[in-house]
Amino acid sequence: MVTPTQSANVLESKGYNRGLILGLTMAESMLLLVFCLLLVAGATIKAERDKTREAMSAQKNTEVQLAKVNEQVKDMAEKEKELTKYLDDIRQKILLAGTPAASREALEKEWRELVADRKELHVFQSRGLTPEQITKAKEILEHLRQLGLDTQDISALEVRVKALMEAEKQQAQSKPHEWPPIINLSEAGGYFFKSGSAELTEAFTTRLKGSITSQIALNLEQYDVDIIEVIGHTDEQPISRTGSNLDKEIIDVVEGKKPITSIIPADNAGLGMARALAVVNVLKTDERLRGATILPMSGAQLVLPGDQLTAGQAGDVEARRRIEIRVRRRNGN
Repeated sequence: MVTPTQSANVLESKGYNRGLILGLTMAESMLLLVFCLLLVAGATIKAERDKTREAMSAQKNTEVQLAKVNEQVKDMAEKEKELTKYLDDIRQKILLAGTPAASREALEKEWRELVADRKELHVFQSRGLTPEQITKAKEILEHLRQLGLDTQDISALEVRVKALMEAEKQQAQSKPHEWPPIINLSEAGGYFFKSGSAELTEAFTTRLKGSITSQIALNLEQYDVDIIEVIGHTDEQPISRTGSNLDKEIIDVVEGKKPITSIIPADNAGLGMARALAVVNVLKTDERLRGATILPMSGAQLVLPGDQLTAGQAGDVEARRRIEIRVRRRNGN
């Protein structure tokens, strides 16, 4: 039989056990909750660290790419500046290409570099150069176009440059100090005009149409020239006329409407011009001189044989009464 005291002890023991179990259960729950919170915090921290690491890696890659882009931009700017200077030099050298001083070897080298740099210009455009830089390059190319060079057609540009080089080569191959000879037809050599006039004697006309024209034609071909200058010279004997019709009649004589005898000169300058014109009219009829320009000129009484100015030597001097025939190349050829 259980006494009341025993019953109270049992109840007290059961209450204690229940409280202990409840306390342990609550502690376990709190520990589990803390553990779960730690797991969540760890995962969050790891995710943030991964994001930070990725951001730092992306930033580093961006900095590397930016440095490469900056280097490329700097390199293109330097090349564009060099190209601008180089094309300016090319423009000056092309201007000099037609002169005897131009070097064929240097011109060939400049041509190759010009083609290479033009290709590089297209590369610059494909790399996204700024409009200002492209405009500057176009201005440089425009200078070349103004020189008559088609920068859009490489083949045409090459033909033009090769033509300049060939002309320079021919110039270099010619003898530097070899000049066409002067043909001197003086009265002392048997070439006479009728006294006091510009009318040719028959013998003079015959020789003019024969050996003299042959020599002129040979000079034109040998020296690659296209201008014939016929210069009339006189001595210092005065002409005893008071009036001249040279200004009135000379054009008709040049055009063949009137004979040379229609000109009446009143001084030595006019007589020299009339005699030169008489020779010109004979030369113009010869097919061997077709394509050449024949110009009459007057040296009057001023120029002595040997191209010396007179100091005043009056008198009858046959050697001074002469026709000189010189050939040259047209200016600009």
